[in-house]
Amino acid sequence: MRGNFGKTLTLAAALALTTSLARADDVEVLHWWTSGGEAAALGVLKDDLKTKGIGWVDMPVAGGGGEAAMTAVRARVTAGNPPTAVQMLGFDIQDWAAEGALANLDDVATAEGWDAVIPAALQRFSKYDGHWIAAPVNVHSTNWVWISKSALDAAGGKAPETWDELVAVLDSMKANGITPLAHGGQPWQDATMFDGVMLSLGGEFYKAAMVDLDPAALGGEKMAEAFTRLMKLRTYFDDNFSGRDWNLASAMVINGEAGMQMMGDWAKGEFIKAGKVPGTDFVCIRFPGTQGSVTFNSDQFAMFTVASEGAKAAQAAMASAIESPVFQSAFNVVKGSVPARTDVPDTAFDDCGKKGIKDLAEASAAGTLYGSAAHGHAAPAAVKNALYDVVTAAVNGEYATGADAATALAAAVAAAQ
Repeated sequence: MRGNFGKTLTLAAALALTTSLARADDVEVLHWWTSGGEAAALGVLKDDLKTKGIGWVDMPVAGGGGEAAMTAVRARVTAGNPPTAVQMLGFDIQDWAAEGALANLDDVATAEGWDAVIPAALQRFSKYDGHWIAAPVNVHSTNWVWISKSALDAAGGKAPETWDELVAVLDSMKANGITPLAHGGQPWQDATMFDGVMLSLGGEFYKAAMVDLDPAALGGEKMAEAFTRLMKLRTYFDDNFSGRDWNLASAMVINGEAGMQMMGDWAKGEFIKAGKVPGTDFVCIRFPGTQGSVTFNSDQFAMFTVASEGAKAAQAAMASAIESPVFQSAFNVVKGSVPARTDVPDTAFDDCGKKGIKDLAEASAAGTLYGSAAHGHAAPAAVKNALYDVVTAAVNGEYATGADAATALAAAVAAAQ
């Protein structure tokens, strides 16, 4: 279905921030950034808009994967009262655009040259039918491991680079009397961990299974091994992992209760907010076996079709503020992610941030940058949800073997298409 974008934003509206922002409405923003580190990062955008005379009406919907937020926005749109802007991921943006619900941001994008500085992998989700319909805030990558430096030192001091080395470190941490692996038992967290596990078995395998949805890859021996490894990682959780929010798992590592966490780079924001220093207090590595490859997602703000000129002006100003290089640096330094623009210097970023920027550039150049299956950037929502169901069932011990889980995944994905 082709999107019905209605009237495009006028250039005057797109440039309202420099002429008549007093007439711009406040922005009502629906999002799921509710943890400490996320709220601090969001404050950077709120403060930026405040300097332009635009107020912020906050509509937070807790839930790190965004499922609850999408339910909330559906209710608002059905009622004929959409928010000004909504945080979205990947194929969710495309689905809303296909319904004709999103506004056209071409004027502000053209005026500011977004095409030249935002990577094509992000534009895949920021555009629909050739038109800009969302403003990317960042690039997150999911195949990270965050390790307590003191716990690692007590376990031998060497960060693991292979699966066998990872298991050895986890065993040492367990012997030292701490929870080896902090985890929150929520479907999106289970799937985030599984992103890294699958990618560690090869980028071509990951692409075949999660992007191409090849039945042989989904149900084959490598997928069986991936589930076997996931089941092994489950043995390193504490007994209270079920339902735990991701940032509380981060806090376990920060507070010395756990050795490591497998989570996207938004976790770094929690470490930074707690005053921890990369290399001194914690270590950031790619999931062992995934060095040179990156699974990514990108938080974007999609703008819904609105009627009033004031609301349109506010949307244009917000989109412009999001893509400002100064904002991109300031926000992502706090958030733990890397800029959505390729022309933002890494000067202000810490060691983990510089590594993230470098890894992203290298993976993009090498063709080893893959959309995150766990975060809706590899396949449409129905496939993502099928993945969630099988992966969470595997974590909760519902399959006798990895091969059984792989067979179930192949069947679930086939049914979802």
